[in-house]
Amino acid sequence: MDDEWICGRLGEDEPWVMGAVNPPVFENSLFTFATAEELGEAIRNEDERYVYWRGTNPTVDLAQRKLAALERGERAKCFGSGMGAISATISSLVQAGDHVLVLGAVYGPTTQFLRYLEKFGVTHTHVGDLAGCDSAIRPNTRLLYFESPSYMAYAVVDIAEVTAWARERGLVTAMDNTWSTPLFQKPLTMGVDLVVHSLSKYIGGHSDLVGGVVIGPSRLIRPLALTEYQLYGSAMSPHDAAKVIKGLRTLPVRMAAHQERGLAVAEFLSGHPAVRAVHHPGLPSHPGHAIALRQMTGFSSLFSLVLDTESREEVGSFLNKLRHFRIGVSWGGFESLVNAPALSTEESVRATMGIPVGLVRLSVGLEPADTLIKDLGLALEGVGRLA
Repeated sequence: MDDEWICGRLGEDEPWVMGAVNPPVFENSLFTFATAEELGEAIRNEDERYVYWRGTNPTVDLAQRKLAALERGERAKCFGSGMGAISATISSLVQAGDHVLVLGAVYGPTTQFLRYLEKFGVTHTHVGDLAGCDSAIRPNTRLLYFESPSYMAYAVVDIAEVTAWARERGLVTAMDNTWSTPLFQKPLTMGVDLVVHSLSKYIGGHSDLVGGVVIGPSRLIRPLALTEYQLYGSAMSPHDAAKVIKGLRTLPVRMAAHQERGLAVAEFLSGHPAVRAVHHPGLPSHPGHAIALRQMTGFSSLFSLVLDTESREEVGSFLNKLRHFRIGVSWGGFESLVNAPALSTEESVRATMGIPVGLVRLSVGLEPADTLIKDLGLALEGVGRLA
């Protein structure tokens, strides 16, 4: 199926939509049945049947169908937050006594959740590459979790190589694909077992939604939907699902614009004397660029730079000088955002991820690239060796 058709039309011409331009939002908390037998059968299959809002409803189901189709997966389950999807996914794959391998840098709260699982007897080890995986794997290792491009550093993982390594050793793989969106990268087609996304980012696209999704084969999604999804209570509301559906309609157009503007800003920064490094997989200078070209069809506009400084105060001053980049967390909306882990992230987490003091994350929005470049140029004056 064509991705643009999936984003804009899949499921929207079915009879239940009744010809509405925007698919209906089912606000009811429950559904009723003609007989007690029908209710019982529906409850036994609540991952697919409409029983109660905490399970699913038609609006949420349409969003799930679109997202599964985009990722080329059998099924998807939407959650009330990205961390809802991540925590439920990891929990569904491990039990007391299991060990998790974490490859490369991953979202900070994901690491915090893995630490939380230690009190239930689930341990984890962070490694930097497959050689590290070879050294760290244990008889009780069950799951290999990773992001590509990776958190903050935006290192590129050879997905097919990693999944082949894991499969040979009987491990399940789960990957966060939020950076690329399903338009630019489809990990399930490269052997990943489960893919998670924060829908709050590019897919929602307007900084007015918090949501998450996990996508994969029915054999893994069904038990997750019947247990962790139900018991953790991180259900997506039909109103948020409607925002996901609307966000998907413009996703192909927005991602093309994000890519263009992001690369223009990254190219400017890569030649600036106050910048030590730019971590953007779309730049030919990026160590993983060749792999990225092989497994991705485009690049989003989230990347990082490393200022020529070891001073947290100087990093803060740089952020404060910016006028068009707003200071804030999250990313993927119209507005351009800036954040610096050294000013907000727990030092131990930052050390685990290998994030230097001078690293600054940029989310390039949809404003004109020339405006953003001028803003960055003025803020860089006086940084590090230019002082």
